Amino acid sequence: MDPDTEVESIFRQGNEEEGEEEDEKKKWKRPPSSYGSMKSDSEEMEEEEEEYEEDDVAEACPSPVATAQPDITDHEGTGLQLTRPDSPETLYTMTTLQTKPPGAVVIDTRSSDLEDNSDDDEEDADEVIVCDSPEPPEPVEPDDAVQNDLQPGILHPEQDLPHIFKSIQNKLTGLTREELYKFKMWFYQWEPGITLQQVMEGDILDFVDRIIETLGQDRALLHTISTLENVSKQAEASELRNQCKRALSRFHLKQYLIRKHQVIREGVVRAGKQNLLDNIYIEPQISTCGYGGVEPSHEFRSQLPTPIQVPSADTFVGVNNLFRLKKADGQPVRTVVTTGIAGIGMTVSVGKVALDWAELRANRDLQFIIKLSFRTFWHLRNKNCETFMSIMEVIEYYHPECKDMKYLDQEDCKFLIIMDSFDCYQATLDWENAPVINDNHTQAHPDVLIVNIIRGTVLRGAHVWILGRRAAVTQIPSKFIDAVTEIQGFSDEMKDEYLTKRFSDKNLAAKIVAHYKRLPTLRMLARQPFVCWMMATVFERCFRYQDYGARPPRLTTFYVNITIVQMNRRLQFYYGKGDHDLKWSSEDKAQLTKMGKMAFKMLERNSSVFYEDDVKEYGLKLTEVTVLSGMCTELSTATSDGRKMYCFVHFTFQEFMAALYVFTMFRTEGKNVLESGLHMPKIFTSKDQTKSAAGLVHCALERTFAAQLGEYDMFLRFLCGLLSPECHDEQLGGYLYRHNAPKVGGLDEVQRLLEKTIQSAPGNRVENLKECLREMTQEDE
Repeated sequence: MDPDTEVESIFRQGNEEEGEEEDEKKKWKRPPSSYGSMKSDSEEMEEEEEEYEEDDVAEACPSPVATAQPDITDHEGTGLQLTRPDSPETLYTMTTLQTKPPGAVVIDTRSSDLEDNSDDDEEDADEVIVCDSPEPPEPVEPDDAVQNDLQPGILHPEQDLPHIFKSIQNKLTGLTREELYKFKMWFYQWEPGITLQQVMEGDILDFVDRIIETLGQDRALLHTISTLENVSKQAEASELRNQCKRALSRFHLKQYLIRKHQVIREGVVRAGKQNLLDNIYIEPQISTCGYGGVEPSHEFRSQLPTPIQVPSADTFVGVNNLFRLKKADGQPVRTVVTTGIAGIGMTVSVGKVALDWAELRANRDLQFIIKLSFRTFWHLRNKNCETFMSIMEVIEYYHPECKDMKYLDQEDCKFLIIMDSFDCYQATLDWENAPVINDNHTQAHPDVLIVNIIRGTVLRGAHVWILGRRAAVTQIPSKFIDAVTEIQGFSDEMKDEYLTKRFSDKNLAAKIVAHYKRLPTLRMLARQPFVCWMMATVFERCFRYQDYGARPPRLTTFYVNITIVQMNRRLQFYYGKGDHDLKWSSEDKAQLTKMGKMAFKMLERNSSVFYEDDVKEYGLKLTEVTVLSGMCTELSTATSDGRKMYCFVHFTFQEFMAALYVFTMFRTEGKNVLESGLHMPKIFTSKDQTKSAAGLVHCALERTFAAQLGEYDMFLRFLCGLLSPECHDEQLGGYLYRHNAPKVGGLDEVQRLLEKTIQSAPGNRVENLKECLREMTQEDE
């Protein structure tokens, strides 16, 4: 016998024994709603005719199940299902199960244990069924089967379903029959997702149930308010808005974050070429033990001159679990700092956290996520140096939907403030002497507001997530930071997954994955998501050509593109230049050349790190080099005397910058900086011959063969690549070099020199020399 038949037989048996069938039918005329005690007008009218005292119920119901009940359908979502037209179960009915008040017995028609319940009947003989609906249940966490995240959290009661349901139902209960009819017709006309039958069938409880099932709680609430206003019930609409203000603020913030982060903007945005973040996102590795974020591997060198540490896999943490980390004393963290090198995925990680929260996939216990980028603070500061605003005024200025959010001061308000791009705020912050602010409404200078947010005296209840490049965020005193994390980028498997997800053509994706792996240096550099995106963009275009991919990809063009992109980002993010105003000034070109000179001198002394004194020696500013350029980073270790150490984002990038400096001096000033200290062979009898392209490459070959394998090999490859007109004229023309400048000549002589050198070179140098020739000629053969 199935459970439903068993229940019906119990009901019939109880009625025959007590002879109270008619009275009990009245009592069960309408079962309690799955949402608890949310009574409609029609139900209250019935209650006036059917009042039962508690003693009478006990008299009429001496046995636990002495009553008859309408046919009950087995629903997985609810204990007692409301009798109404067929309606699909949803997350809302599944998470608001009927609750059991003290002393009551609730029959669970889902149970499969009713087949043998004789013992239970004897034990529960003294209990009676309480027919009154209980009060609305407390917010219940969905079952694991409903969860899409390991730690989704629990919604605040005022943002959860029971509160919103009852608020809507109470407002509609106060309408007259004519007003309710007019309301439903307005609702139906302006909501295409609702049918006329769904609107008109049933009572108020049915109607509210249906609109929440169909539209979701947020849209149902918003549409109810607008419809009340349309039917001239402004007072009721205003009351409902105030009762559910926390939920409405959350809804508007979610919509803003979805609009901002749903589509990822990569490179130059092209119409019809937008990608959804969820479709291509691969979460990078984030470690709680950061060492600078520099990949220590090299195509030729087994170990760099200065060893660089990398974090182990057991220190990795998910981006949505950053605020589930614990401090040393076991308390949850408040302030988390995340660092990483340029192009490692900090901005995209912020977008993913915001989008997952907005779509209720993670961190649902956070009532709000509010973005306050340091770039916005910087613009506010530059707009008027004497600007004084409270933090609430700043929030409302950038997020009008957050107006009058007075509950941010309340202890039960758990929210997240995301403060990204710390490196964009170029003012010096006085961490020790800045005035202390103890509330959210005191006006102060942006410098003071930032210090107090990080101190924890402003927005006390907030979690604070700060993101920026390491050389910038290290100025924050450690006493204000609970956890420091570092984005490490993609593992080998993540690189392949990223490139595969981007393309609907799986055959093309497989070709691109196989193609980039043929060049070890490019495979290492692809640890940065930005480089992966660049490879996907370039190779997708290249594979349109016939027979492309037979040889490994060329390398120099990638490094030239990275340099151009980082320099342009510097002008955009830190100097406010527009997309059509990215012309490099003479100062920009000089800075790039000076950085190249520093890289070349480091290469000569076989060093992979530099210090502040080195930066000043070449007439550079430390912040410009280590933060704004995007080409260098700060290491976590320091010297014994406390000096901070810095390096390029990858050792091959140092070699490229050194080659760029040598080539720039050769092209713009006619100097061969490689000839000093070298004995020139007799083939170059004239000093002018050493100033030729062949003379430049010959000097580079001399240095390469005089050093150990790896010290100058990549430098030589980049130098030969820069000699190619495709690199120095087409790519760098208009940026580092003026348009219409003469191209470098004498490349035929350079080609003959390389071919001759390949024939007599040691075996361990031959492959690199062949790649040098390919880089210069831009041809496979």
